[in-house]
Amino acid sequence: MNKVFLIIQREYLSRVKKKSFLILTFLVPSLFIGMMFLVGYLTVKGDDTAKKFKVLDETGIFENQLKNTENLNFTYVKGDYEEVKKEVRKEKEGFLLFIAADYATSGKTEIISEKKPGIALVRDVESQMETILRNKKLVDAGIDTAILNSSKANVSISAKQLTEEGEKDASIGATFIVGFLSAFLIYLSLFIYGTQVMRGVIEEKTSRIIEVIVSSVKPFQLMLGKILGIGAVGLTQFLLWIILSTGLSTLAAGYFTSSKSAQIEGVSKENQEIVKVASETNKVEAFLKAADTINFPYILSTFGFYFLGGYLLYSALFAAVGSAVDSETETQQFMLPITLPLIFTFILGMNVIVNNPDSSLSFWLSIIPLTSPIAMMIRIPFGVPGWQLALSMVLLVAGFIFTTWVASRIYRVGILMYGKKITYKELAKWFSYKE
Repeated sequence: MNKVFLIIQREYLSRVKKKSFLILTFLVPSLFIGMMFLVGYLTVKGDDTAKKFKVLDETGIFENQLKNTENLNFTYVKGDYEEVKKEVRKEKEGFLLFIAADYATSGKTEIISEKKPGIALVRDVESQMETILRNKKLVDAGIDTAILNSSKANVSISAKQLTEEGEKDASIGATFIVGFLSAFLIYLSLFIYGTQVMRGVIEEKTSRIIEVIVSSVKPFQLMLGKILGIGAVGLTQFLLWIILSTGLSTLAAGYFTSSKSAQIEGVSKENQEIVKVASETNKVEAFLKAADTINFPYILSTFGFYFLGGYLLYSALFAAVGSAVDSETETQQFMLPITLPLIFTFILGMNVIVNNPDSSLSFWLSIIPLTSPIAMMIRIPFGVPGWQLALSMVLLVAGFIFTTWVASRIYRVGILMYGKKITYKELAKWFSYKE
């Protein structure tokens, strides 16, 4: 075991001391927090330039009915269709909304411009036109639209979860975000750190250093030390990311709250209640409030287990692939069968598991070792029975032991095999070789 620990130490220290590791570790949380605030700012700000529309309405139905908004500015024009088109083309930035005279029968409506309009822009215009037509039909039928609009009711459902401590906010949005981020990080880390194991094996094999190393240690010890060493690097990096992200998020939230308080203090008393309501309904504060409903210690502990379990399982397979080839370009034929369960589970997770976390498909995906690291991390924020979690963990440990045994039988032959094109049939022969 001393030899394994020496290999772990060497793999760990050689990577942790690299400048790339330090830069990536400290830069990623800052970039992530900055990106989140930038996305939020740009989403709220949006496009402050209103799109100018010339409206050529041959029916007269929409005359002076389309309303100007922050994004849309309508000007009604008369004249020949072709002439108006030429004017719009000269302006380059403008749009022409053409409503044909036979609109009632043909439904012909066009947006003409030098550049292609965005989907949201077309949808906004369509929405206004649909509202105008609906109101016209109601008036023609003798229905008072004012009474009809006043009868509309807004329904807001607040999800509650029954627990032993009583009712708690379920916060479905925050649950989805936590499940998605956890699964995505697992998905990404298995590729990144598994590939590092594979590349490390290929480099040592092609440089012939492996021939010197295996004279002192057994191939299984070398493979296990490399896997555990790089896994420790990944775990260290994740822990630092979590600590730094939490610290930066706390500072940002504190700054945001203090700036809001300053705004409240700076206004007159009669306006303070208005500012407070606006502050309370702010999306950032609403998200932070929703985050309080998540059991983060539980999420982080299970994340650590499934990160390590998934990494150990897949890195053994990546190590076997690295030992079987002479260059990274030859790995493609073996990579697809290994990565397919990850890709399959991630796609299904975002479309099936999040919508029905207690379905039979969700259960089996979270139990099978090859798919459980991603599937279970999506399910855990929604709540998973203890026996299912225990069964999944036991099977993941068993899966890691089995794949390590399989990979080691291929690894012990492959690391000393050079210049031969390897096939699946050849790998099967290596597996059956006796010690």
